[in-house]
Amino acid sequence: MSLKPAVSNTDHAQGNLNADLVIVEFGDYQCPYCGAAYPILKELMGQFENQIKFVFRNFPLSEMHQYARVAALASEAAALQGKFWEMHDAIFENQHNLNGSFLLQLAEKLGLDINQFNRDIESAELAKKVDGDFESGVVSGVNGTPSFYINGKKFDGAASDLFQMVIESTQ
Repeated sequence: MSLKPAVSNTDHAQGNLNADLVIVEFGDYQCPYCGAAYPILKELMGQFENQIKFVFRNFPLSEMHQYARVAALASEAAALQGKFWEMHDAIFENQHNLNGSFLLQLAEKLGLDINQFNRDIESAELAKKVDGDFESGVVSGVNGTPSFYINGKKFDGAASDLFQMVIESTQ
């Protein structure tokens, strides 16, 4: 399966934004497998940030994970204040503490305007962004999290397998 739609400027990206190697993760902030993949991806980006463009798309499995959607909305609300990756990292680093009040504490800790954050987290615009990411996953063939796409093609390995693929593609 291929990634639909292609990566664009509406996606959250880090690393070398002009890299030839683009990794997209569809993730759920409450998924234990995404939580296990998080430190692997951080290490990968630490070692290869100049060779990789890393994109995160929300794929909250709300029926299984009570706080997945609100966590996705919180990351998007933080993005509006220029702190997407800080919130993304803080949520994964504290995944076992997820609940609505904890997300508010993270927003405060990150120095976000809390009144704006609370308004944004409830906004139809952010709900539409999270839903759009989810729909992108559905039409791209995502059937669980985390799911990875490399240069638009589904990657069937685990996060740990990405290291070998990156090493081979950057040689």
